[in-house]
Amino acid sequence: MSRGLNKVMIIGQLGRDPEMRYTPSGRPVTTFNVATTRSWNSSDGERHSETEWFNVVAWGSLAEICKQHLVIGQQVYIEGRLQTRVWEDNSGNKRSSTEIVANEMIVLGERKETSPSDQNSKADEEEEFPLKS
Repeated sequence: MSRGLNKVMIIGQLGRDPEMRYTPSGRPVTTFNVATTRSWNSSDGERHSETEWFNVVAWGSLAEICKQHLVIGQQVYIEGRLQTRVWEDNSGNKRSSTEIVANEMIVLGERKETSPSDQNSKADEEEEFPLKS
């Protein structure tokens, strides 16, 4: 019997502030997107870059922590699995979306604070939040 593997690891910048909501049963879910950019030189020496956007979903306590500690522009490490959702829109068209379901998040770089009282803390230090769901 063989097993499959569905694992994704990305490091990138948040494209928007995380949005948190609750399921009808009260379980928190946070969504945000992360941009990763790669650069290379072509054979003629021309510099190229390409940005890829990933939709990320975090559940439970990880969702709450992402909402509390992440802001637009923040560099972040996300680890999780790919999931594709399929649904029908209002016009009856079949739609799909692929997202990363996060099970680990680490804040990289400078921590960005959102409230004035928090700005007096260690805002200049690199701070990591290695969290798993």
